[in-house]
Amino acid sequence: MAGRARVEDAQERLVQAAIGLLAEQGPSAIKARAVASASGLSTMVVYSHFGGIPELMSAVADHGFKELGRAFAQVPMTEDPIAELFAMALTCRRMAHENPHLYDLMFGLSTRATYRPLSDADLRLSGRSPGFREAHAHVVAACERFVRSGRGRRQRPEVIAAQLWSFVHGYITLELAEHFVEFDDAVMQVLLPMGVNFSVGLGDGRERAEASHEAGVRLYESIIQGL
Repeated sequence: MAGRARVEDAQERLVQAAIGLLAEQGPSAIKARAVASASGLSTMVVYSHFGGIPELMSAVADHGFKELGRAFAQVPMTEDPIAELFAMALTCRRMAHENPHLYDLMFGLSTRATYRPLSDADLRLSGRSPGFREAHAHVVAACERFVRSGRGRRQRPEVIAAQLWSFVHGYITLELAEHFVEFDDAVMQVLLPMGVNFSVGLGDGRERAEASHEAGVRLYESIIQGL
């Protein structure tokens, strides 16, 4: 047990060191020597625990999704699943802005340009990640509650979740790339109306969808105040 704890401690130190380097210097800083130095461990430890930098980056991305899942778990279940979903969308946005390079890695935006591709599909940065599945399960569960609420046409919750995931992360990616600089408040002028339109497209009433998204903003703000 003590040996396993030491292994897990070393792995966690390497992952945290890589996250810190991503935040401070970007993906070009992720080299075995730099990660080892930042973690206080030897370069060989990187290879002995992960096999190489690509595998370490997969672990970093999985860690990022686990953190996202923990943040989703802080969104309380209410009688309004759409408000919960929008609070989750705002949570994703906050975490993306806190460490954009980690976000890029989690969503596969920097892998081709920076890291050698992995031939093993189980190591790719994709929906195979356990952390991703844990985080996404919160979204699917809220979509299940939306379907049960009768506010829209009956559809498979996992399909609604995939569509929601696509538009939210499309928005975040464009915002990080500064495509919305002409807006004074892109969240209220772009993301929230897009969420309303999405809900209406699912069969919800527009006024009710607008009220739910505004409630989602308040729910998110209450979570932030409690952090």
